[in-house]
Amino acid sequence: MPDFRRNNRPNNNRFCPNRDKDRRENSKAECYTLRIEKMVQGGEGMARLEDGRVCFVAGALPGELCKVRLTFQKKDFTKGRVVEVIEASPDRVKPHCPLYGKCGGCSLQHLASEKQAEYLEKVERENFRRLAHAELPADFVIHTGNAWGYRNRARVVFRKAPEGRATFGFRGEESNNVIPFENCPVLTDALNAFLHGPAATLLSGVSNSGSNGRRDFQRSRDIDVNLFDNGKGEISFYYPGMHKSEFDAHAVSVVEIAGRKIEADASVFFQSNLGLLPELVESVRKAVDEGLASGMSTDDWLIDLFSGVGFFACILQDKFKKITTVERDEGCLKHARINLDERTLGNGRVVENVSAPAEDWLLENVVDIPATLIVDPPRTGLPKEALNAIVKSSVKRLIYVSCDPVTLARDFSKFVEAGFALSHAEGFAFYPQTPHLEMMFVLDR
Repeated sequence: MPDFRRNNRPNNNRFCPNRDKDRRENSKAECYTLRIEKMVQGGEGMARLEDGRVCFVAGALPGELCKVRLTFQKKDFTKGRVVEVIEASPDRVKPHCPLYGKCGGCSLQHLASEKQAEYLEKVERENFRRLAHAELPADFVIHTGNAWGYRNRARVVFRKAPEGRATFGFRGEESNNVIPFENCPVLTDALNAFLHGPAATLLSGVSNSGSNGRRDFQRSRDIDVNLFDNGKGEISFYYPGMHKSEFDAHAVSVVEIAGRKIEADASVFFQSNLGLLPELVESVRKAVDEGLASGMSTDDWLIDLFSGVGFFACILQDKFKKITTVERDEGCLKHARINLDERTLGNGRVVENVSAPAEDWLLENVVDIPATLIVDPPRTGLPKEALNAIVKSSVKRLIYVSCDPVTLARDFSKFVEAGFALSHAEGFAFYPQTPHLEMMFVLDR
């Protein structure tokens, strides 16, 4: 039974994250003692108030009895934050980072690293029952890697103080406040070393660019800087308003994955966990090979939608006679044209790197053969027009790489209605200490 007791008892030295902050806020907010039923999408615990409303509780784990301060209320649900853990889960651990609950990342540090994939699997299995009215396969597995020091890409805030001293920080949780840090435990050693060493010198002359043109730090001291470690300790960086000469010197990088050298730059998207990325590559390769061997697809044409810098197409280029990448971001396309240059592929292969929204390209081009199709859309999932065009095409095998299980479940249910079936599913915990999960579906019809 849910535990609905209002609780105003004094603290008895039980575990209490963000205790000082919560004490100040609790003087004005009513607290409830709640039993946490389960974890939901986003990593929050779910409980129920006495009036029947659901409460999503940040910092709580299933089975725990917690004192909870409500932070948000609506007619049909509420949100809250753990003030005190009265009965702790055996899987709870002390957060590793002193900035837990202050900066905007790593919100799952209170859950033991070795248990995170298990909890996320339960969340996603329930998601698909609820949203797609389907079961994930019994052999669904979540691939994991290093729990700390894994992150090759990050956005930090560079702040130059009036006296000239530079500091770095992350945006605060649910705010634009800047939280300075000395060492981030999820960043690679090379990124932390860069921030402690050459970063301040290289960025000392940075100006921010705004709607009124270039501005110096006397008017705007903070600037967001994208950092990328290419896996060999070589750091590239980008900030808005960066001069072309500096961009060419410091923003571009080359990553080697699965025997391929892939160019990108710090201003565009690239996977943040290079240690785990080869496992996703291997899973996609296997799905492609199985499709070719079974006849569900042919080697006549590979279509890579939302292709970014041409990552998957570059990895798979030797398997196909024709390759089409479709990407709307010109910054990504610039690199795709280098990574997939038809002049260097040879053997009669045809390559086209198309600048267009995926849905527009699908509506304007007839896919009348069983091409191999890979889609890797943003968190919003497939646009309705793109999904409908795929359904009407001759594609029999679809490899869907998703960074948001909720929109994947939504799109999956529509593909099922159109005759597709789920042949294989895998998860990839690219962001340990967070509730984020990437997934790969193989759909056949």
